[in-house]
Amino acid sequence: MPSPIQILPLSWVSAEKALSWHAVMAASLKHDLPDRPPTPKQVHARLTAARPDSRRLLWLAAEPDGSVTGVAGLRLFTPRGQEHLAELELHVRPDRRRRGVGSQLLAQAVFAAQVENRRSVFTGVADAGPGDAFCAARGFLRVLTSLHLSLDLSAADDSAADAARPGYELASWTGTVPDGLADTFAAAKAAVNDMPTGEQRRDAGQVPADRGDILLVVAALHGKAVAGYTEIVIRADENRRAQQRETAVVPEHRGRGLGLWLKAAMVRRLRTDHPGIAEIETDHAEDDVHLCVVNRRLGFRPHRRSHEYRLSVRPAGSAPPDEEGLHDDS
Repeated sequence: MPSPIQILPLSWVSAEKALSWHAVMAASLKHDLPDRPPTPKQVHARLTAARPDSRRLLWLAAEPDGSVTGVAGLRLFTPRGQEHLAELELHVRPDRRRRGVGSQLLAQAVFAAQVENRRSVFTGVADAGPGDAFCAARGFLRVLTSLHLSLDLSAADDSAADAARPGYELASWTGTVPDGLADTFAAAKAAVNDMPTGEQRRDAGQVPADRGDILLVVAALHGKAVAGYTEIVIRADENRRAQQRETAVVPEHRGRGLGLWLKAAMVRRLRTDHPGIAEIETDHAEDDVHLCVVNRRLGFRPHRRSHEYRLSVRPAGSAPPDEEGLHDDS
C-alpha cells in the first residue's frame, strides 16, 4: 500500500524549502530530460521573485517522515485577457512515482484553479516522457508541439547582422528598458502579444534582475518606434549557456528580414560582451516555418520536442478531480 502523503501549501519559500524543491525538480528533470537542471540558487530565485504579470501558489508533497517527494506550482496570470489562465508545474521524484503523489498534487492545483476562477490550466512536458502519458490520462488536451534547439556560438553565422535595413537602426540595453523607449517598447510588446501596455510591460526587465539573471535586449528602431526586438536571459550562476526569451516583429514591419537581423546582432553582442557564453537554447512551435528558417540560418540545431497540454477547469463547486478517477502515472 502507498504511504499516506500530505500536501502542504507553501506560503513562504525558505532556503530549506527551496532546497527540497530543487532536489525533487533536479531528480525529475535528470530522469526525464537530457538537459541540465537549474541550480538551487536559480530555483530559489524563481520561486521567490515577484512577477508583474502573475502570482504563484505552491505545494509540497511530504511523506510521513517529512521527506519531500513531489512539488507543484500554479502560476496565475493577472493581465487583462489572461485572468482565466493558470500554468502548472509538477514534479515527482522518479522513485516515488505511480503511488498517487502526482495525482494528489494535481487535484490540489486544479481545485485551487477552480477557486481562483481559472478556466484553463496549461503545462509543458517532454515528448514521449512520463508527463506525456500523465496528462493524456487525465483529460488534458495536447494543443502545441515545440522544437527545442541549441546554437553553438563558436559556429554561429552572424553575417546577417551586417545586412543593410534601410529605415531601421539597432538599439540595445541590459535589464529594464530605457525611459526614452519605454512607451514604444510596451506598445511593441502589446502589438505582438495582444497584451495591454503599461508599467507591467515596462518593468518586465526588472524580474530577471530580481532573480539575479541578466536580461539582454536588442531592438530594431523605425524612427523612434520599436519595430521588433529579441531578448536573451543569462541565468544567475550560469557561465556557459544563455536562454532565448522572445523574438518578435510588429506586424506592419514584417517581411523585411528584421527577425534574422536582430538575432544575428544578438549573437554578435553575446560574443563581444559575454565571451564565456558558448551556447544559446531556444524553442518554438514546430509548425512555425519562419522561425525554423531563421534559426537554421543562424546555425541552431534541434535536439528534442515538448508538448503543451491544456485542461479545461470546471467552475468552483464541481466535483474535485480526485473524485473523477485520477490515478498517478508520474
